[in-house]
Amino acid sequence: MFDKISLKEKISYALGDASANIAWRGVSTFLFIFYTDVFGLTPATVGLLMMIARSSDGVSDVLMGVIGDKTKSKYGKFRPWILWTAVPLGIILSLLFTNPDWSMEWKVAYAYVTYILFTLIYTANNIPYGALMAVMTGDDKERTQIGSFRMVGAFAGGMIVQGSLLFLVSYFGNINPTVSVDPVEESKYVVTVSAPQDVANVNIQTKDNVATFVMQGVASDSATVGKSFSMAANEKYSFVVEGEKDLNDSSFTIIDQSQGYSKAIYTLSIVLVLCLFITFYNTKERVVPPAKQESNLKQDLWELVTNKPWLVLLFVGLLFNIFNNIKQGITVIYFTHYLHDQILASTYMVALMAGSIGGAMITTPVSNKIGKKNLFIAALLLAGVANSMLYLCGPTDISMIFVFGVLSEFLAAILPTLFFTMLGDTADYSEYTNGRRATGLVYSAGSFATKFAGGIATYIIGLVLTSYGYVGGDSVAIQGSVPGIVMLMSWVPAIFTMLAAALMVIYPLGTQRMAQVTAELQERRSLESK
Repeated sequence: MFDKISLKEKISYALGDASANIAWRGVSTFLFIFYTDVFGLTPATVGLLMMIARSSDGVSDVLMGVIGDKTKSKYGKFRPWILWTAVPLGIILSLLFTNPDWSMEWKVAYAYVTYILFTLIYTANNIPYGALMAVMTGDDKERTQIGSFRMVGAFAGGMIVQGSLLFLVSYFGNINPTVSVDPVEESKYVVTVSAPQDVANVNIQTKDNVATFVMQGVASDSATVGKSFSMAANEKYSFVVEGEKDLNDSSFTIIDQSQGYSKAIYTLSIVLVLCLFITFYNTKERVVPPAKQESNLKQDLWELVTNKPWLVLLFVGLLFNIFNNIKQGITVIYFTHYLHDQILASTYMVALMAGSIGGAMITTPVSNKIGKKNLFIAALLLAGVANSMLYLCGPTDISMIFVFGVLSEFLAAILPTLFFTMLGDTADYSEYTNGRRATGLVYSAGSFATKFAGGIATYIIGLVLTSYGYVGGDSVAIQGSVPGIVMLMSWVPAIFTMLAAALMVIYPLGTQRMAQVTAELQERRSLESK
């Protein structure tokens, strides 16, 4: 019989992925717009940076899987890495969203160094964390339930960062400006602003995000919703603002985006570290490799690349993570520059996370009824179709954007929930067929798929936006890139779910086969323990 995992341990384990998603969703959702609109990099530079940084992920992930399998400590193989990497992960996340006052060449170098360090530290944290689930219990059904808890934690972490970050940016980015509003005619004003200090990157807009701005004294400036510009201390900047009635000095938001992003991320990094400590202290490793297994890296790698279920999951995971990362990377840009309502993006992302939690919670009962493989295929197809429907939504179709977005996210939440559970199944399958178990190595696929897919997704976003002329801070160029933004929000990511569904058809571990594997392994372990 397998140990029953307590509710406290399941929740504590889930907090580990809450931490991971504060980091990962914070980066995948906000780093692109931070790099382009605040840090000053071009979309193409950002896309290339992330592709280069992710090019070594396959090697680093496999190495971390091997290191985890070889780790010996009083805490186990995988738990100690959660403790050792907690503080470094919080620090490097904070450094990613720090904007040094350097030349552009040095800022590019800074971005490369901090981003590569982030991926390495995230690897050292997340591969052992993922592998831990497979050694908490040998029961594949209990593991599915732990996986559901994990994804609820993951989406709760995503909800924290995506729901609060823009509000924290607004709070910490407040520059205490002086604002004067002079009516010219109905729904037309001259607005003058100044600040007591220099601000390298400030954004001004009305709270309702409707009115257009034209900066006075700049002949080439065109009317756009909101403006991003630099302010010198006590210097006055004037705009002609049109399109809203009854504006006064309290109708405007003027935010220092650099300080706002940095301090917001610093705050969330503290939450990240505390959650990882709880995961470490309240979880336990129970499944160990066969007693007679000797360390043999060459054999472990050979058995990994000849493990058909693992190979299928690796490529399926890569494809659906490209889907997820394109959606996450374009959302804030879509709401900022297509709907002209950045703060609404927070409400939208909270709604998505609520849908995600629902998707994670229904995964166990539905997979028990129709099988993990069948549910995986259905969720891929339906999530892609729902997301594609966003292409039909105009900037005023807010309700339909929420409906299709939440439906897509509800279905997409099933994918990682099943993915990480099924990686544990492939570790069992390797032990069943070869008499050997390399859990950390198997789970390296999860980290690789997540991170490398993020690099591909960012490269795709950068490529598309560059082809449409997107330039962060240039309001006119940004409006010309709107068709590309809409494509990236809708049907472009859906292509990858369709490819993943076709590949998932050949996954060999159906319900009956997995039941056979689990029963055989239980019998073997019982005999070994006698």
